[in-house]
Amino acid sequence: MVKVNCLNPIAKCGMDLLTDNYEKVDNFADAEAVLVRSAAMHDLELPDSLLAVARAGAGVNNIPLDKCAEKGIVVFNTPGANANGVKEIVIAGLLLASRDLMGGYNWVKENATDENIAKAVEKQKSKYAGNEIMGKKLGVIGLGAIGAKVANIAFRLGMEVYGYDPYVSVDAAWTLSRHVKHITNVEDIFRECDYITLHVPALDSTKNMINKDAFAIMKDNVKILNFSRDILVNDDDMIEALASGKVAKYVTDFPNVKIAGVDNVITLPHLGASTEESEDNCAIMAVKQIMDYIENGNIKNSVNYPACDAGVCNSESRITVCHKNIPNMITRFTGVFADKGINVTDMVSKSSGDWAYTILDTAAKSNDEIVKLIEAIDGVVKVRVVK
Repeated sequence: MVKVNCLNPIAKCGMDLLTDNYEKVDNFADAEAVLVRSAAMHDLELPDSLLAVARAGAGVNNIPLDKCAEKGIVVFNTPGANANGVKEIVIAGLLLASRDLMGGYNWVKENATDENIAKAVEKQKSKYAGNEIMGKKLGVIGLGAIGAKVANIAFRLGMEVYGYDPYVSVDAAWTLSRHVKHITNVEDIFRECDYITLHVPALDSTKNMINKDAFAIMKDNVKILNFSRDILVNDDDMIEALASGKVAKYVTDFPNVKIAGVDNVITLPHLGASTEESEDNCAIMAVKQIMDYIENGNIKNSVNYPACDAGVCNSESRITVCHKNIPNMITRFTGVFADKGINVTDMVSKSSGDWAYTILDTAAKSNDEIVKLIEAIDGVVKVRVVK
């Protein structure tokens, strides 16, 4: 029985996928698999029993990735599962930045008891006039699952779309409309675009990427949307740019004490992926990935170990190894089986950065002695007999 702990509520449609071989437990210390959304894990003591963590969402800044990797704990996320929900709110953000819908709405609320409101509307509405997005230039920085969807729908809404992503994946490239103009220098986005929307992860290289230097080369009255990560935008520089008129509107899903309440800032309470559909999709994807890893040893969408898929095991036994990405590891693994007269019938090994992962299918059952021999190899952090 595999013990599963949920650090946050996980949608029932995902949890219902767990078979009778899984048991939901309340104690994190007992867990072999953990499902999490926003709960902070950095200060938690990771139990030796823990094999995998699945984040029902894309961002993993609440999970200690390096610490998990060092203990052989594979961390998964669910890229693309909430992409449509975020795409839709970004389009809403485009409209909020273009038409003063918030100002108009607030005026109506403030004057709701005015018996002459119907007539007053005709005098007031010109104060809330805005612009249409059709024909305007939109710069999409980051063309992953969400950015590509935003770029495609913006084109269909009549915008001229520029996309920037030096690391765009093959999958994202296939889904991207041929009408999106691929830009190789992000500064060209800054110079050319009337609207800029951010869809990149929070990395050292992206922190404060929207700053005074970026503003200096942007068009006057540019409109900026941030539904990605709060640290991408330097708040102090943004406030100055808003005050000077360089930035006409800033729409963000990440309010804080500096930016909330600033004129021409529209702040939403982190609603990007807060739809029932997104939560369901993330839960289903997270649970399926956990089950495939537990039952078959396969890794898909891990953020600290490489993708590695050997399918369903048809051999007598399967053993998996989380290890450091150093030379001669495969030879040493297969040597253990050779010394015991056991044939390795199939093998997949992948590496990424400092870490690697190997799946070995064998013609005979692996026993405790073999596990201990592999565990003793320098650079091995976790060995697991799957079958």
